[in-house]
Amino acid sequence: MTKKTHSSEMKAKVAVEAIKGEVTIAELAKKYFVHPRQIQTWKSEMLSRAKVIFEPSGKIDTKQDKHVEVLERKIGQLLVENDFLKKNCFAMGQRSGNK
Repeated sequence: MTKKTHSSEMKAKVAVEAIKGEVTIAELAKKYFVHPRQIQTWKSEMLSRAKVIFEPSGKIDTKQDKHVEVLERKIGQLLVENDFLKKNCFAMGQRSGNK
């Protein structure tokens, strides 16, 4: 059995319909061929993240943003170390070749 992935647009559309409550979760599940628990999950996720929409720009502080910052710093550190090692290996190679 393969796992079906849904686009973010489709998830948002279904979640909004679930939030509106004009039709039941079971009806939405039949309409979109999605399990009712999945629709409930998308609805809950949308409601929990709704506050982000109204946050001032630059002040959104999510776990993912923090993780990205840590990874960017690590990449920078590794680039500096890599350049240092390249220069020193090149210099050592030239010196040993001259002897």
